[in-house]
Formats: sequence, structure tokens, C-alpha cells
Amino acid sequence: MADVGTKPGPKKIGRVQIGFNVLVQIILALFLVAMVNSIAFRHYKRWDFSRDQKYALSDKTKRFLQTIKGKVRIIVFFSPNTPITADVQNLLTEYQYAGKGKIDVENIDPERNLSRAKEVLEKYKVVSDESLLIIDYGGRNKTVKASEMADVDQSGMAFGEGPRVTAFKGEQAITSAMMDLVEGKKNTIGYVLGHKEPALAGQSPISILKTFIENENVKLQELNLFEVPAIPPELRAVMIVGPQYDLSDREMTLLHNFWDKQGRILLLLDPAPKTPKIDNFLNELGVKTNDDRLMVFLRTGIQEVAVTRDVQAHFLGDSPITKQLADVRALFLGGTSSLTLEPQRVRAANIRVEPLAQAEKGYFAEKDYNTDDQAKLQGDAQRSASGPLTIAASIEKGGSADERVQMNSARMVVVSNATFIQDNVLAQGQQALDFISGSINWLLNREQLIGIAPKVPKTLTFTLDENALRSVRWIVLVLIPLVFVVFGTAVWWRRRA
Repeated sequence: MADVGTKPGPKKIGRVQIGFNVLVQIILALFLVAMVNSIAFRHYKRWDFSRDQKYALSDKTKRFLQTIKGKVRIIVFFSPNTPITADVQNLLTEYQYAGKGKIDVENIDPERNLSRAKEVLEKYKVVSDESLLIIDYGGRNKTVKASEMADVDQSGMAFGEGPRVTAFKGEQAITSAMMDLVEGKKNTIGYVLGHKEPALAGQSPISILKTFIENENVKLQELNLFEVPAIPPELRAVMIVGPQYDLSDREMTLLHNFWDKQGRILLLLDPAPKTPKIDNFLNELGVKTNDDRLMVFLRTGIQEVAVTRDVQAHFLGDSPITKQLADVRALFLGGTSSLTLEPQRVRAANIRVEPLAQAEKGYFAEKDYNTDDQAKLQGDAQRSASGPLTIAASIEKGGSADERVQMNSARMVVVSNATFIQDNVLAQGQQALDFISGSINWLLNREQLIGIAPKVPKTLTFTLDENALRSVRWIVLVLIPLVFVVFGTAVWWRRRA
């Protein structure tokens, strides 16, 4: 008789069922691994932890890559002995990542793959013994040599040392070449001369700016308004930098006609010379140039203060020109006057005026700027208005306030300082270059290229004075050996004990 309270035993699982379960688990695991790898391959993030962000592409390059519609093919002819071979390969990897499938890279070692190297060089009609890149886009091609991508110091080769890379400029060279190919014809800007503006040729005080602008597929062409019946139509914009004399009536007529035909003007004013005709032209467009100088008192000691005319300003983020530079600080050396904007007065004429840069808090606009009376200047500073002081503005006539709507319009950028673009100032920071680049791209309807430009990395150097060198000698010759002596003595004493 069966025991009523006895529970049935556990159900046995057959070997076939166990094997099937294990197989299903393996398949699911492999499927999950494949899915994770597939997602990670398509959606991943890269970080550059190098000291100077050598391989991180700038915002401007990323924006430019987004505008490319076709495929860019880059053929790399770099010998392994070239000092920047690894840097170039790592940089091109960043281009491929940012290009999202638009950039193909082929690496050819000219020393090992002679047949392929000869075939490609003959195809592109390239004759050079130097390591280089060939960039091909839409049937057009351009070469970028290794010497254009780096500054190399070879002074140590006489002492048996190898070449030393002092600055890697690969991104500037590659992006500039791509712009030339994608845009085709260069954009030409007329650089007005004849009023003691800084020269473009020879020992130019704005050589850094000139090189920087020309690397963005822009050509600066000298323009003397005395010698032309009208501003040539092939000029996309006109650039006027710090004229020391006012323009004549005839020159102002040419400028007015150019503006009325939807011209584009970049105007950098030196506040020292009197230019009433230029001032009246700006006043008609809602911008008044004030006869003053911006100053600020800085504390130099416990009870000592000094006045400076160098202006520390910040960019505003409301305009497409300075959107990428919002709240970035820049130094405007030399004299700077204030600008009074009157957008309501010119709104009926479909003219929009917008501030681009303002002085930091603490600055005041001094009308008696030639005086050296500290007491008077301090009194004027206390009595001055506390509102923002504008030093740069944009003017647009006939356009749309909506950035998404592209309309033909006349555009102008005016700055009440002309020395902030000189080489000695730009050596202290790149903010001014980014601002001028954004202004020019806005004038040329290239808003998609507005951004922070590539920076030139510099070699990390240390400068030691005599006291520092003496300390280093004591540390190396005395302190470090003494540490080992003390440690060895302690170990010997412990073993002896």
C-alpha cells in the first residue's frame, strides 16, 4: 500500500534537454557579445589626454567636415623615419572619426611598397622626395608636405642629435588644403591701402593674421581706392584696418556704392586719428564712434593704483559671429574708444545693429584722455555711467533676424581698436584670431565655418635662473645620493643588530 503522505521526487531532465538549454545559452551569450561590440563600434567616444590636446580636432574643423558632401581620399606617403609620422597617423584617425565615413585614408610606405607608390605618384603628377599627403576630392587634388605640418629644429644634428619637432601644425595644414579643394575658388577680400594702414607685404605687423586668414581659403588683395573707378565685383568683402587719415569724398562714394550693392566690410578703427567721414558713414547705420578712451584703475600696491588703457573685454554670445566665443576674454592693447549703438533709430531702414564685445566691469570712458591728472581721472571714473561699454558691433541691412533664413544683405563688422590684430598682441593669445575669423566667415556667408580654430601647440620649456640651477645642483649631487646613503646605512644597521 502506497504511503499517502509521500511526495513525488524531482522530475529528471534528460541529457538532450540539458544540451539544448546549454546551446541556447551559448547562442544568447554570443548574440549579446556581438550586439555590444556592434553598438560600441558604431557609437563610441574618444578622449585626448595629451598635455596640449595635440590630436583633438578644433570645433572649426569639425564644423567644416560636416559640410563636406562627397568623399575625401587621403593618401599618406610617409617614411617611418619622418619625425611626425606617428602624429600624422593619429591625427588622420581623428579626421576619420569626425568625418563619419566621408574620409578614406590609404597609407603607403614609399620604401617598402615601391610599385604602389610609383603608380599613385604618376597618377597625381607628384615629384618630391619629401614625405607628404595627397588629398583628393571631386577630381581635384592637393599635396601637403611634412614641412608644412611641423616646425623642426635641426640645430642639434651637428652634435649627433636627431631633428626635434618644436610645433606640430598638421590640423591647420590639412584643413586648409581640404577647404581649398571643397570650395574650389578662393574668396578674395580687398585690403584697403593709402591711408597708412599696416602693410601686407614685407615685414608686415599683421603677418600672423594674414597667414591665418589665407589658410581658410581666403586671399587678401591690396586695394587702393584712388586707382579704381569702383570696388571690383570679384571682391567678396573689403577690409579697412586702422587708417591714419580719413577717406576722401570719392573713396567714401565708392564705399557707399559697395555697401548699397550688398557689400561686406570689416572695419577696424584706430581712435587716435580723426576720421569724420567714416564716423558719419557709421552714424547713418546706427553706430556712433565716441571721442573717448576706455580706462581702468588697477591696484599695484596696498595704497597704490595705476591707470591702464589696455582693455580686457569679453565676447557676447547672441551673434552667430561670437556664439562660439561667448564669455571668452580677449585683450585689446592700445587705445580703444566706446561705441554707442542705436538700433531703434535705424530699424525702420531694415538695419540691425548688434553688440559683439564689451569691456569688463570697472572700465570707464574718459573724454579728457590726454590728461595725466590721476585725481581727475579717479573722479571721472566714479562719476561715469555703470552700463556696459561696447567696443565691437555688427551691422546688417536687408537680412533676416532668423539665422536659418539665408537672404542677400549688406554686412559690416566694426571694432574701435586696430592694434589687437598685430603680431605682438596675437602672440599672447588666439582669441583675437578666432574673433576675426568668425567675422570674416560671417561676412562671406560661411556661418558653418565659424568656430574656434586649430591651435598651434608649443614645446614645453623650463627657464631656470642661477638660484634655481644652484638648487638643482644641490638636489642632484647631494640630496639624492644622500637619500641612498641613509637608506643603505639603515639597512646595514638593522642587519648588524
